[in-house]
Amino acid sequence: MEAMDLDTTMSNGDSTTTTSSVTTTATASVPTSRLNSLAETLKLEHQFLRVPFEHLKKSIRANHRIAEKEISSVISTVSNDSMSKEDAVNHLTNLVSRLQGLKRKLEEGNKAENLQVQRCRARLDHLDAAEAENMSEWNNTRLRRILVDYMLRLSYYDTAAKLADCANIQDLVDIDVFLDAKKVIGALQSREVTPALAWCAENKSRLKKSKSKFEFQLRLQEFIELVRADNHLQAITYARKYLASWGATHMKELQQVMATLAFKSSTECPKYKQVLFELKQWDNLVELFKQEFCRLYGMTLEPLLNIFLQAGLSALKTPFCFEEDCTKEDPLSQENFRKLAMPLPFSKQHHSKLVCYITKELMDTENPPLVLPNGYVYSTKALEEMAKKNGGKITCPRTGLVCNYSEVVKAYIS
Repeated sequence: MEAMDLDTTMSNGDSTTTTSSVTTTATASVPTSRLNSLAETLKLEHQFLRVPFEHLKKSIRANHRIAEKEISSVISTVSNDSMSKEDAVNHLTNLVSRLQGLKRKLEEGNKAENLQVQRCRARLDHLDAAEAENMSEWNNTRLRRILVDYMLRLSYYDTAAKLADCANIQDLVDIDVFLDAKKVIGALQSREVTPALAWCAENKSRLKKSKSKFEFQLRLQEFIELVRADNHLQAITYARKYLASWGATHMKELQQVMATLAFKSSTECPKYKQVLFELKQWDNLVELFKQEFCRLYGMTLEPLLNIFLQAGLSALKTPFCFEEDCTKEDPLSQENFRKLAMPLPFSKQHHSKLVCYITKELMDTENPPLVLPNGYVYSTKALEEMAKKNGGKITCPRTGLVCNYSEVVKAYIS
């Protein structure tokens, strides 16, 4: 949160109720406040640096595996000395061709690594450029980054790419990473698990370390689809080959799924018809993949836009926000913001402030609050203007009470 005071600009006409401002840090001088704000801002940039770094490590591991596999194969074939001269020449020619192919692959891999290194450097430079004097411009760039992140998570890939191009922030966003995920998501939405299984194989060690169940769920779904198609013998063969190894850790789930061979897809049993055979399971796999994808790259599970909005809304949220007469100037008067703020706690209130129900202006020493005989409070400015227009008469806009301006009393708030 930024080190600043956030006032909830909500109107109030009742003398017994006040709206509150939120102080997120202790009062400080402007320069110190800006420096504190900058320091807090940079703490939120973990994902910003983590994603290209994880992508770089992934590229290095992939290139290392390719080189190790090809070189081992070449060395093993070179040691064969029982060939004739002609066969040896042909064999060496094939080896040269393989090594040239390996060289091309490594050059392509090197380009990919350099691209990720470039992005890491660009992001470090971007963070290093954040200073109190240019925070407005820096925050505008961050806002665009957050919007691109939000669009990518909601699969608006083309729009995200156009925004990144227009803002010239290609190295500051993770479009290529999400495009890789797009292939898996699209396949799962088409009820195809092959790309997802390939992704699991590619990241097997890290998924195993995090005790992921994603590959297991994919295998279960593939088994269920075989049962749905009445390919029972093929399903049993599949279970022996791909599911048996999971028995030590997931026996209960395996027993439930194997029972589908007896119940079949036409069953009326709710546990199978409405769960295991439900096509919604494919949507669950998409969501599970998104979670594993975010964990793999160190991303937040929630879009950054939601996180920042919730942080701001938690500072503005008060019980008055949910009342019918909540002022339109309050963000929480909007239904979408209310829904987003619903699970959040109410803000911690330190200082009371009154906002005039009529003018929506702050009531302070220069525009002090006045109390009508019925107990409602309005600003001096509003009541004076009303009295001038109505010959010294004042009408309470909330109760209809009519009184003379001389009957109002100044309110004092400690």
